[in-house]
Amino acid sequence: MVSRIAVTRTLPPLGEQMLDEMEASGAYALRRWRNDLPPDPASLSDLLADADGAITLLTEKMNGQVFDRYPNLKVVSNLAVGHDNIDIAAATERGIAVCNTPGVLTDATADLAFALLMATARRLPEAQRYVRDDQWKTWSPTLLLGQELTGATVGVVGFGRIGREFARRATGFRMRILAFDLFPDQAAADEIGATFVSLDQLLAESDFVSLHCTLTEETTHLIDAAALARMKPTAILINAARGPVVDTDALVAALRNGTIWAAGLDVTDPEPIRSDHPLANLENCLVVPHIASGTIATRNAMARIAIENCVAVLTGKPPVACVNPEVLA
Repeated sequence: MVSRIAVTRTLPPLGEQMLDEMEASGAYALRRWRNDLPPDPASLSDLLADADGAITLLTEKMNGQVFDRYPNLKVVSNLAVGHDNIDIAAATERGIAVCNTPGVLTDATADLAFALLMATARRLPEAQRYVRDDQWKTWSPTLLLGQELTGATVGVVGFGRIGREFARRATGFRMRILAFDLFPDQAAADEIGATFVSLDQLLAESDFVSLHCTLTEETTHLIDAAALARMKPTAILINAARGPVVDTDALVAALRNGTIWAAGLDVTDPEPIRSDHPLANLENCLVVPHIASGTIATRNAMARIAIENCVAVLTGKPPVACVNPEVLA
């Protein structure tokens, strides 16, 4: 029996190769959205019609209404570690497996978060513009002074896989590491040399605050105006988690009025932001377009796992990673 699979975006090269081979085998009928932008609602509907499985991205909102409209769906395989675009409870209620791609993007995401920290601390985007605008006339002892990294205190909010790897990178700069997590892993903290504290203490004492928590009802706007006010005026906020963890309006105000010193963002709310958005135009805010996992090796690995997850469920085998494994029992 031929399995019908919807693919909602052009995948990295390894993924496209795997899909080509699947089509050639004759065992799978694929509907592929060959575009770097998400499908519009009508196109998504065409892709999902009669589909047994779907390989999706964070841009595709998969909820109970969608599942009821496409009752053949047995698996939604997200090409991401996050799955806040999918209503897990609704999927579980309907016996639909939800899969993701954890683990393989941990190092790349931690690397990018630390790169944002370094770039904002040392004002690298401003420095590059300074040279490109032909303002560099001579060496100056007061030019583009930044914040010291070595020996600073860094607060890691969300001490899961990525948060822990980010903390490991901080040890190379002899940083004092504070951590906050709703489910603290003391053994991991002891291994790295991190100290679990309350969120209030972390915000008050950290020179850098890096967000690595999942997006839930509890973490939405976790960093609001009150949280930003607890931070040092010399502190830098890094967000490589999800945009809505931070209250955007509050962050813009804090950056404008000097409540905090700077921010480095891989994710925003809304996402994407346009060039006229305040976050894109503040000198003390560095925004990159959600590229934390954007290495060739990592994105190929994510594509491979997303495809393998989808195929496994459709063939009655255990997937690499399933968010609601109870539906497979």
